[in-house]
Amino acid sequence: MKLVIMIPCLNEEKTLPLVLKTLPKKIAGIDEIETLVINDGSTDRTVEVAKAYGVKQFLNHVKNEGLSRSFRQGLLRSLELGADIIVQTEGDNQYPQDRIPDLIKPILDGRADLVIGDRQTQTIDHFSPSKKFLQKLGTKILNLAAGTNVPDAISGFRAYSKHAAIQLNPVADYSWATETTIQAAHKGQAIVVIPIKTNPKLRESRQFKSSWQHVRKSSVTIVRAFIMYKPYALFFSLGGILLIAGLIPFSRYIYLIFTTESATAFGAHHLQSLMLGSVLLIASFISFTLGIIADLIGINRSLLENILEEQRTSRFDQPAKVSIGKNK
Repeated sequence: MKLVIMIPCLNEEKTLPLVLKTLPKKIAGIDEIETLVINDGSTDRTVEVAKAYGVKQFLNHVKNEGLSRSFRQGLLRSLELGADIIVQTEGDNQYPQDRIPDLIKPILDGRADLVIGDRQTQTIDHFSPSKKFLQKLGTKILNLAAGTNVPDAISGFRAYSKHAAIQLNPVADYSWATETTIQAAHKGQAIVVIPIKTNPKLRESRQFKSSWQHVRKSSVTIVRAFIMYKPYALFFSLGGILLIAGLIPFSRYIYLIFTTESATAFGAHHLQSLMLGSVLLIASFISFTLGIIADLIGINRSLLENILEEQRTSRFDQPAKVSIGKNK
């Protein structure tokens, strides 16, 4: 059983030693532990520091490509290295590396495909009230899109089984955690959450300049997830709202025709509301049509993902198997 711990890094020469020092050297049930450092265009001594601590596996980006691309490429490289379990942590020492044995235990026990470390964000001192609120709101919306009940769906401290990693197809350039949580849920992977306590903050986040920027970019991923995985829920709900809104002017118009003495004079003064109703009804029809089209595209996407899964299974020499079950 091989564990690969992948660590995306961007100029982490000061904090990376803290991460590497606390990585477990031995874990019960694991025969080999490999560390993979993803150098995302660092301009400092990140690589040299990692080598000094014995890291032998690297993915080097000439320029900064972002955390989502680093995750996607790191996942693939970990599978190439023969990983049975893949752990994602970060080079800023935000996460408690000494909890990695606890993080992978549900996978070793056969209870999980994906394990997420819950940072318990409401208890983190350096998170502002607005950030805590946005994190809570964003997680609720994400859970609605994924059909899960994960308390910290954007946590970057995670463990994936080989089977789970093969199934994932991250494509977004931002919010890899959001995207993979939604994908894992819709692929029927068993998700287990363990509570963790983050380490003291050592630097500001480099992923986004403000919480609002993070919300804006994450929202794109969540909306895309609704379109991809729940097109009927999104487009038919929108279409239904537009249909009702469009029928109101017509219903009112017809009602007043039969109850008003001067129907002709009345009608001449309400053409604008009838035009608005017509526009809303057309928009409703378009929304229903988009829902059907999106559903057909979703079916095609699922077929393509099944083909990709079979190819990866063959490539990484893993027999196909059924996912463990529902989310936990």
